[in-house]
This record gives sequence, structure tokens and C-alpha cells, in this order.
Amino acid sequence: MKKVNNKKKSVSNSNKSIANFLFEVGMLAKTPRSGFHFLGTGEQSVAEHVTRTTFIGYAMAQMDSDIDVLKVLKMCLLHDISETRISDLNHIHQKYVERKEHSAVKDISDSVPFGKDMFDTLEEYEKRASKEAMLVKDADTLEWILALKEQIDTGNSRAIEWAQIGIDRLKTPNGKLIADAIMNTNSNDWWFPKDSVIRNKKYI
Repeated sequence: MKKVNNKKKSVSNSNKSIANFLFEVGMLAKTPRSGFHFLGTGEQSVAEHVTRTTFIGYAMAQMDSDIDVLKVLKMCLLHDISETRISDLNHIHQKYVERKEHSAVKDISDSVPFGKDMFDTLEEYEKRASKEAMLVKDADTLEWILALKEQIDTGNSRAIEWAQIGIDRLKTPNGKLIADAIMNTNSNDWWFPKDSVIRNKKYI
């Protein structure tokens, strides 16, 4: 009788679970952020939101020498992972639909060999149990404020009120400073700086 190599089988199953996980996170690129439906303009996937939140978290971590940058990046990357299974439920949806975010995080974590690290990271984030967690929550909010400022700059006046709600939720000093800079910067400035020949060219 042929002997089964359990170790090899275990490694194969582990690799398959990682492959499944990587397919699953691809759903974030196909899952829309539902708030834009109510805002009336703009669109964004959860993956797009996560990407810019990660950059915001990185920038904020560089502003504070007492921050674990790796922990911030992991929290930013994972903070909306549950939305592969529960989608993006805005505050109106959540009045009528039970959001089982904890169960989704637990099931996703249980599906991969590195799940404990994921689960512990997200538990710390949800509890706001550290400076890193507070920073990442502000990074999450700042991403929404950036998205709203982009809509303000293209003429959506409703986005002004929504942005102020986000600003009022910020907790960290650096988060508030960045929000002030965002609201006082045209979202097009990085593309057409003030000394740009194109921007200053007169058209008849």
C-alpha cells in the first residue's frame, strides 16, 4: 500500500487556501463604495479606498516617530477585508441589515495559515486599542474626505456637508491638520502646479 505523505498534503492544502484568499480579496476591486450612490456623483471600489487609505496611513506614520509603521500598513491594508463577504454597507443600510463583520473577519482568518496575525491586527484596530489603531481610523476617514473634496471641486455642493461630518470625526492632531490642508487644496493642484505653463496659458 502506498504511504500518504501528510506533510506534503498539508502544505498543498495550505497553498490552496492562500490561493483562495487571493482570489477573494480580488472582490474588493469589484465591490462599490455605496455612499457615492447617495452623494449623487463619483464612484469608487473598496479596493481603491483601501489603497489610498494605506498611503494616508503611511504618510501619517512618517509624521510621528512613536508609531509602528508596519502595524499601520497592515491595519490599513486589512481594515475593510470583511467587505469581500458583507459588501460595503453605509449607515442607511445598517439600520435594516445586520452587519456580521466580526464573523466575516473570523471566517476569513480561519481560512488561511497566517489568520491569527490578521485577526489580532483587526481586533486591535476595532478596539482602537493603540496609537496605530487611532491613526488608521483617521486615515480611513481622511480617504473619504479626500474623495468628497474631489467631488466638491467638480461642483457637488452636497459633498461639502458630508466632508464636514468626516472632519468632525477625526481624533488625532495630525489627522486634523491633514484634513485642513485637504480642504484648502484644489484636488487638481498636483497636476497643474501654480508655476505650470499649461495652467497659466491663456486661451482665446
